[in-house]
Amino acid sequence: MRTILLSALLLGSVAIASEYKYEVSPMVGYNFAEGNIDVDDYVTFGAEVQYNGFDAKIKPELSIFYAKTDYDVESYPNDDTSIWRVALNGVYEFDKTSFMIPFAKGGVGYENMGNADKGQTGNTNSLYIDAGVGAKVPLTKQLALKVEALYMLKPNDYENDNNLAVLAGITFAFGQKAQKAAPIQEEKVEEVQAVVDGDDDNDGVLNSQDSCLYTVGGVKVDALGCALPVVKKVDNDTDKDGILNKDDICPNTPAGEEVNSDGCPLTLNLDINFENNSADIKAESFPHLEKYATFLMKHTNYSAKIVGYTDSKGSATYNQKLSQKRAKAVVADLVSRGVDPKQLSFEGAGEANPIATNDTAEGRAKNRRIEAELIRN
Repeated sequence: MRTILLSALLLGSVAIASEYKYEVSPMVGYNFAEGNIDVDDYVTFGAEVQYNGFDAKIKPELSIFYAKTDYDVESYPNDDTSIWRVALNGVYEFDKTSFMIPFAKGGVGYENMGNADKGQTGNTNSLYIDAGVGAKVPLTKQLALKVEALYMLKPNDYENDNNLAVLAGITFAFGQKAQKAAPIQEEKVEEVQAVVDGDDDNDGVLNSQDSCLYTVGGVKVDALGCALPVVKKVDNDTDKDGILNKDDICPNTPAGEEVNSDGCPLTLNLDINFENNSADIKAESFPHLEKYATFLMKHTNYSAKIVGYTDSKGSATYNQKLSQKRAKAVVADLVSRGVDPKQLSFEGAGEANPIATNDTAEGRAKNRRIEAELIRN
């Protein structure tokens, strides 16, 4: 049995029965007599024949089973009885899973008891109704392992005369169905009209290759002679500084800044911070310096005057010297980043030209600044 199951798993992708009209399944199993007072549980065997020729979801199946068991009644001790069952069922097969085809079945049958005439003991010849479930595990294209469980209900005058059968067997499929022929499609023969080559619309594409034979003169066309779409170039002024984007080399100028004809501010606060009372530039200012150095190296027709400013705290002389040292430090940093020294100059303006009040800490912070005056050479 282990070998059969292993083979089923390996060959589970093989289809069965769908291409064949008939299936014959020799089966053997065990019958459980549910509350039956006349016979013991017993082995049963037989065969099931399924017809797949109809184009329907439910397939007809004819089954016949035989068994022989003890007829367990006091007046007939150790007597045997034979049991024949014939049934007609409808089988519904579900979609195939990874390695098996589940099915459900139901129908009617007739049970013949060999010793039914020996007395009213609870076993009679009778019709029964059955229902069951099972699965087929394909082994080859025409061979499958089949297992099922079938419950049989006998609606006669005696109670508890019902049976449950657990069955297993091998299914053989044969009688291949005829394949439906594919419909024959008539080939349409199109008339080929001779085309005299030329270029009637004067677009540079010969008539034989021109998909648009009547293009208006002067219009640009593609390789098939059809007019190319007209693409309108849309330019605008993103930073609203009065210079169109195509001419603006400083496209992100803050709103309200006075700019030159290239869209660049005449004076720019570089946002440089220094250590307290020192000309040492803080690391947080390096990205601003790198950005400005890149601009000057790209646009060598510009030079910049770096002007340092302080707030009003301290003496004017001290502030003048500190602002000059800071402006000089910015120039040295820009040169270290690759800017030509000829493009740079510096000046210390000390407390001059405050842009905010020196009476508050916030205002004094704004006045301590480095400005770059951009000069076009």
